[in-house]
Amino acid sequence: MPQIKKLLIANRGEIALRIHRACHEMGIKTVAVHSTADADAMHVRLADEAICIGPPPAGESYLNIPNIISAAEISGADAIHPGYGFLSENAQFAEIVEAHGIRFVGPKPEHIRTMGDKIEAKRTAGALGLPLVPGSDGAISDIAEAKAIAERAGYPVIIKAASGGGGRGMKVVHDPAELETQMLQAGSEAKAAFGDATVYLEKYLGNPRHIEFQVFGDGNGNAIHLGERDCSLQRRHQKVLEEALSPVITPEDRERMGAIVAKAMADMGYRGAGTIEFLWEDGEFYFIEMNTRLQVEHPVTEMITGMDLVREQIRVAEGHSLSVTQDEIEFRGHAIECRINAEDPKTFAPSPGKITAFHAPGGMHVRVDSGIYAGYKIPPYYDSMIAKLIVFGRTREGCIRRLRRALEEFVIEGVKTTIPLHQALLDEPDFQSGNYTIKWLEEWLAKQDA
Repeated sequence: MPQIKKLLIANRGEIALRIHRACHEMGIKTVAVHSTADADAMHVRLADEAICIGPPPAGESYLNIPNIISAAEISGADAIHPGYGFLSENAQFAEIVEAHGIRFVGPKPEHIRTMGDKIEAKRTAGALGLPLVPGSDGAISDIAEAKAIAERAGYPVIIKAASGGGGRGMKVVHDPAELETQMLQAGSEAKAAFGDATVYLEKYLGNPRHIEFQVFGDGNGNAIHLGERDCSLQRRHQKVLEEALSPVITPEDRERMGAIVAKAMADMGYRGAGTIEFLWEDGEFYFIEMNTRLQVEHPVTEMITGMDLVREQIRVAEGHSLSVTQDEIEFRGHAIECRINAEDPKTFAPSPGKITAFHAPGGMHVRVDSGIYAGYKIPPYYDSMIAKLIVFGRTREGCIRRLRRALEEFVIEGVKTTIPLHQALLDEPDFQSGNYTIKWLEEWLAKQDA
């Protein structure tokens, strides 16, 4: 395949800027697409070309497939990178891109579709040898069957929307007498939120950690893993802080699970970057889902491996084999990422508006991924994340000390941000010792409000 010469970035914010930078380092020209609300965005200013694709609502701009394809054709782009969110896991979009003779910098459409359906993803994961949470093999609607499965798995169980995410269409059931009512409610919520009432049932793990493995394949049967990330600090199923490597995973378990996920991707013929997410409890891993895209938290993996994941995505899309073998991957030191949101750090209410002052922290092993600047107006139409602060240290303790210093230097004025929340978290003994689970943050926040 010929090399990509001009790439359209079908996204906004810090990830659009991240992709632009990788492209320019590879000698690839970039096309920024934007809504009218993002005309002054940093990636729009820096791209070689910029095309407005619609008004502020995402459905009329960043999710508008005909407008994005038209922008690619008008500009002569020969590839499209979807970033994360928006259309990044839309199999139909990937198919349309490729049908127009444009390269999609991402997985094969059939893999996006398979892993986007949580029931099919679980079935596929099991067939590929990934450990599963006990529960139904697929969609479930019959209450007698549901009760039998729940008895086998053991209460409590959780009912989940097959097409869902973000906690919607999820119900925890502690008592068999509640099962039918909760199934109906979960189905109704799923129908309202995702247009699909299909639900499935799993054993509910009481207090697990969220551990995910970064994987990469070249589409030709070669695949590697790049270690795990611990994403257990979450609020309402949204990640707040991520670190790599996990403070609780042993080198032996890392090597064992890494080999399993890499083999699964090789057997699948997977292409590009992907993340396989697990719940981890009492030393056991349980597959929950796969994200067929780049993750928000990919920089912590880049920090500990020295590998540019966006560059590798583009290389694989050009038809190249992976640039490294598993034996060449070394994990060094520790990295932590803080997601900085334009939100009230106590109420978490969005805080859009004009940034009156901005100063990014610096120094050795400090990275800030952000598209904001002094004078920039944060629009109210999109996700509230405005920056990511990523810090590396030789040890976890050293990394935490450097992160504390970097947060002290970070200046964002004119809007409220979650920087004070991250500063408070770093001072908590449970975080410092790595003793936290996916429930820890919400329980800690509840204590702060009491």
